[in-house]
Amino acid sequence: MRKMFPAEELARDSRFVRCEPNQSISDPRRQGAGRTQGRLDADSYSSAERARGVMHGILVGEIQALEGAGRTCWDFEVGDGPDQAPYELKLDMARQAWDEARHCEISVKLAGHMGSEIGEFAESTFLYEAACHPDPVLRLAGANRALEGLAIDVSNTMREFGVQGGDPVLTYCEDWMLADEVTHVKMGSNWLRRLTDGDPERRKKALEFQRVVDKLFSFNGLRGEEADSPVQLARRFRELAGFSTSEIDDIADMSAEARAEMVVGTPDPS
Repeated sequence: MRKMFPAEELARDSRFVRCEPNQSISDPRRQGAGRTQGRLDADSYSSAERARGVMHGILVGEIQALEGAGRTCWDFEVGDGPDQAPYELKLDMARQAWDEARHCEISVKLAGHMGSEIGEFAESTFLYEAACHPDPVLRLAGANRALEGLAIDVSNTMREFGVQGGDPVLTYCEDWMLADEVTHVKMGSNWLRRLTDGDPERRKKALEFQRVVDKLFSFNGLRGEEADSPVQLARRFRELAGFSTSEIDDIADMSAEARAEMVVGTPDPS
């Protein structure tokens, strides 16, 4: 098996439709979720439609998280160098791959439970690409801290949606996955500190990469702390996962800035 496997060659069957992060495709039902404003509301039909899109996004995200964690187990020789990974880190990534495989199974069943199906919405491979940086520390920053941090926010939002809609299946499954996401981010936080201990320049590069990924996945400000934000920033769970208050504030500010830019750039309907 070769190392550093390219995203464009990931195995997918004919049900999957792939697009770039900001690219739409001809069938409107296949466009990504999160393109419509408004917080998920269990009494709203449009919210139910968006929730199905979010669920599909979770599914393909779990697939790519599994692939990314698996690549980290394989791509690096055992060691402490910039292109190596400690054996204990590879064990943690193997544990995460097992978690992600379980999440894939749960998400497939949840998608069906919510009336969706594989391929109804498009898949972008950016998550996998962030999880395959040649420096293992930047992988941890981009995948385990930025993207698994986003998974905390999304899982918590979907869990609350299940509570609001009186759906115990969705609520229980998202609560279970949320606990795993906190663990995955915590592993990334711990290893980031350990691998950059005594190397402030490497830590700075990793945190800068994390910020780039966080900004790209701010969804034009659709993730935030405003009452109508579709994806709510889950401060309490991020703190449990090793984020500092200043880091969470930075993510919130980044999302607010993106939201303001989107509003300014929106054409006047009149």
